[in-house]
Amino acid sequence: MTRNSTESRCVKRRTVDEPGRRAFLGSITALSASAFFPGCASVETGTAARRIDVHHHIAPPAYTAALKERMRGHAPWSVQKSLEDMDKSGIATSVTSLINPNTWLGDVPFARRLARISNEYAATLARDYPGRFGFFASLTLPDVEGSLREIEYAMDALKADGIYLIVSYDDKYLGHPDFSPVLEELNRRRAVVYTHPLSPQCCGQLQTSVSTATIEYAVDTTRTMASLMFTGAAARFPDIRWIFSHSGGVTPFLLSRFLQEEKVRKDLEQKLPNGVMHELRKFYYETAQGNHSGALAGLLKIAPISQVLYGTDFPFRDGAEENAGLGAFGFSAADMRAINRENALRLLPRLKA
Repeated sequence: MTRNSTESRCVKRRTVDEPGRRAFLGSITALSASAFFPGCASVETGTAARRIDVHHHIAPPAYTAALKERMRGHAPWSVQKSLEDMDKSGIATSVTSLINPNTWLGDVPFARRLARISNEYAATLARDYPGRFGFFASLTLPDVEGSLREIEYAMDALKADGIYLIVSYDDKYLGHPDFSPVLEELNRRRAVVYTHPLSPQCCGQLQTSVSTATIEYAVDTTRTMASLMFTGAAARFPDIRWIFSHSGGVTPFLLSRFLQEEKVRKDLEQKLPNGVMHELRKFYYETAQGNHSGALAGLLKIAPISQVLYGTDFPFRDGAEENAGLGAFGFSAADMRAINRENALRLLPRLKA
């Protein structure tokens, strides 16, 4: 079968019985449409091999070795597996971030070592595979001095696309005053700052019959968003372009509580002068693990399509799940182009090259 005839067949299958198709795909979000219609993935909504994944983890070999010194490990990863999933899922470029547990293990020199070897590896990966990888550079928070130095090195020498922060460090969230010097520098640079949760200090040992990640990761993302808004950090540093993982955690479901907090607090005239909704609409949100109908519907109540980004959470999840979840929701072709690629290019214009 020729490519043209394949494309014609695929377009037809995407336009006939669309409501039934969406319902069917919604029940099997772990599978991609291409599993049922071979050859179709390359023409889905006109984004053939053009998706940009902003939530893609890597594990540099030197980082892995350093963690082993501390009896720590991480999920398995390899460049080959990344590229295989990207090719299978129509992902042109992945913007990488360090796999958990990241750099902060309570030791400043060790954190600085992890950040430097990881950022240099990510920069080399981007250079060795032109067009396939960008990267968000890791810092050493809560080590402020080391973080400022790493920002300068990563962004000026290594040409990082942005910065990667964990949503909480020990008992401090990103709006904490201790982190203001770092946020001030990131604001000065108009940096893109991608955030990701870990098990928070408060709740790692809760007996909930499920893993900490299942509940607490999403909740901790929302805690840091609240921290940035209600401490005034989001308003004081308006030029930081924040990206929050997993469709904003549980924020859409707590919106009325945030709005009530805004209404009854008497100290917010300076801290939150433009209101909760202004800040929520400015934030960016990637959709890994938040690509099912409930999460997407909630997210679109607090943010416009222009702020929604494609993400997989590789190697923990894959592109097939993301593609199926977004495809089942019923986005228009224009909205899918924006989520898959255009919004990321506006935020990270270097990737156009």
